[in-house]
Amino acid sequence: MKNSRKDAGAQRKNKPDPRVWLGTRVRWRETSPVILFHRDLGGEGHPPLVILHGLLGSSRNWQTAGADLAQKFHVFALDLRNHGRSPQAAEMTYEAMAGDVLAWLDAQALPRVTLMGHSLGGKTAMLLACRHPERVARLIVVDIAPKNYPSSAHDAEFAAMNELDLAGLGSRAGAEQKFEARVSDWAMRKFLATNLESGADGRWRWLINLPVLTKALPALEKNSLKSSDRYDGPALFVAGGKSRYVQARDYEVIRRYFASARIEIIAQSGHNPHMEARTAFTQLVANAS
Repeated sequence: MKNSRKDAGAQRKNKPDPRVWLGTRVRWRETSPVILFHRDLGGEGHPPLVILHGLLGSSRNWQTAGADLAQKFHVFALDLRNHGRSPQAAEMTYEAMAGDVLAWLDAQALPRVTLMGHSLGGKTAMLLACRHPERVARLIVVDIAPKNYPSSAHDAEFAAMNELDLAGLGSRAGAEQKFEARVSDWAMRKFLATNLESGADGRWRWLINLPVLTKALPALEKNSLKSSDRYDGPALFVAGGKSRYVQARDYEVIRRYFASARIEIIAQSGHNPHMEARTAFTQLVANAS
């Protein structure tokens, strides 16, 4: 679903403040928010739910689960900077992404929302909730914890994408075949290929800003929060039982930052419960409000 004309007009009219507040002991930092693309997935009249996707994903990944949640929320799914249909930018930090989302909330005149983020989007959502708790009525974090992850976690996928010869590419299927040398998982190869788009001239290009994301990857694998960060509002952490991103030993650190956190495990799911166990996942989110 494309941005409505009304939404696009609101984004043009409300120019975002190019300053992002980074915490009570940190001064204003000049940055440049980008105007994020979003999909309105329905539910007008219900309380707003804003969804932030994971690394290499986009709002498109949330269309089905988002439509389910529109029975309870007015659902907006955003493309983070350097992903999907949102603008590309040289800066790729959690502070910059949180600033983009904050500017989008201002442009849409949404003072307070339920904020949900998956993986990379979850780290961004955690940061925004801690630094701007007045804007977050409820936080929902999907299969990620506030901790450092191995810096090499996505090396194979990024190597495969960077090695791909776009000039000689004929189809997404051809790209998936090329990825086999580095990426053994069939579903991951399909996922990576969704970031490819063929233009009117028949040439393939990346929808993501691959050079910037590659350079930023070590920093993105780190915890987005500082030791002083806290969010005392209601928080739901949903983890996949088959995923290794959130372990039992992470529960203590989750509650250190989020004292009211409720942690739920969907046993039959991996890293993407919104797709792998959609019914159970959307029921948990709907009942969290």
